[in-house]
Amino acid sequence: MSRPQFDPFSTDLDRDRALRVLRGAVAGADDGELFLERSQTESLVFDDGRLRHSGFTAGRGFGLRAVRGEVTGYAHSTEISEPALTRAAETARLAVGAGGGRMALPPAMAPVALYPAIDPAGDVPVARRIALLREIDAFARALDPRVVQVTVSMATSLQEVAILRPEGGMATDIRPMARLNVAVICENNDRRESGSAGGGGRRGLSPLMQDDHWQGLVHEALRIALVNLRSVPAPAGVMDVVLGPGWPGILLHEAVGHGLEGDFNRKKASAFAGLMGQRVAAPGVTVVDDGTIEGRRGSINIDDEGTPPARNVLIDDGILVGYMQDRQNARLMGVEPTGNGRRESFAHVPMPRMTNTYMPGGDADPAAILADLKDGIYAVGFGGGQVDITNGKFVFSCTEAYRVRNGVVGDPIRGATLIGDGATALQQVRAVGDDMALDPGIGNCGKQGQWVPVGVGQPTLMIGGLTVGGSASGG
Repeated sequence: MSRPQFDPFSTDLDRDRALRVLRGAVAGADDGELFLERSQTESLVFDDGRLRHSGFTAGRGFGLRAVRGEVTGYAHSTEISEPALTRAAETARLAVGAGGGRMALPPAMAPVALYPAIDPAGDVPVARRIALLREIDAFARALDPRVVQVTVSMATSLQEVAILRPEGGMATDIRPMARLNVAVICENNDRRESGSAGGGGRRGLSPLMQDDHWQGLVHEALRIALVNLRSVPAPAGVMDVVLGPGWPGILLHEAVGHGLEGDFNRKKASAFAGLMGQRVAAPGVTVVDDGTIEGRRGSINIDDEGTPPARNVLIDDGILVGYMQDRQNARLMGVEPTGNGRRESFAHVPMPRMTNTYMPGGDADPAAILADLKDGIYAVGFGGGQVDITNGKFVFSCTEAYRVRNGVVGDPIRGATLIGDGATALQQVRAVGDDMALDPGIGNCGKQGQWVPVGVGQPTLMIGGLTVGGSASGG
């Protein structure tokens, strides 16, 4: 079902008067805009045989920004009105001071259409959603007697934005999101293990509710739980690691992607600062951030400054060739914005953020990569991790991994963590598979207290010499 476009200038503000207030706030500044937003989220959680949570939130508001050099003045309000806007302009104006700035050229204002402009839950009644959650629960329990708990979650969100520029241009975007997730716990001989599967993207909820889709999620969650039921303690030591395709790209996102965001490099806080044009990865390694992939979780028709998204090559065949930029950092670094200015909501300032970050495929056969692994682990699923942006050091926990000896995939292992740093790991990539895949649509990225949806991806990779943390000996 389509939804009337958010238009605060027909319901809350006079556009010409708002434009005059904005222009007054940014007079003598280098940049600025008025960002207006209306949003809503809906969520359902079915757990342990009953509906445990049902939530709905809605919000609206604006943020007004004035930028002068490295200083940003920002004020926001949940009240979209001329008095609130005038007060916000007075606050944001403080960053401009005596002025003297030169207003940057406006963005191209040429949004693309990467997803439908719909309310993602508009055509699915709540009663039908709850009935499906109950059906998924029963289906999972009937598949295997070892299933003792099932948790099914369903969530949708809709963000509508309008960005008014001091030059008078305006860009709008309607951003739907839907997701379905299934988690199971299996028990055997007093041992319990879990598995989960899910995903979604910028689409309606209906496709995720098709039988073939949700049944596939249940089978995958059950498979992972049963694999973990027979897992043995992970080895410890320095060894070669093969990463599976798709979601393991979260390691690339965290350990490398954040270090390629423009603000960290302008401030020389990144391990990649000052290395433009130099080799930072093994030959054959390319890293791309692409906000233009149709329907993907990290894709955007415009970024949160009004700049169209792009396919930005960051590392090309091992050579650092670009950073991700918002407008402020791009101006200060003397380069062009890349469509990566993102913010969580109207209450936050934009900053350089990833969209869909991935490593394109190479030419190696994934089976041959595994066959070449003499003594190491094969990691295909990841949970949480920690990364230090200044040096790229990371610690990631594996949710599905296997011991490999002489090219033979052996027992699944539990409790494995991968420890290393992004810059060194890139240099130690020994093989890049031809099976690049994107994640199923489950990524969220945090930075300076802001969360935005993102995508990740990669092919099968072999990385030499990572430290594996585990409770068993590495022999």
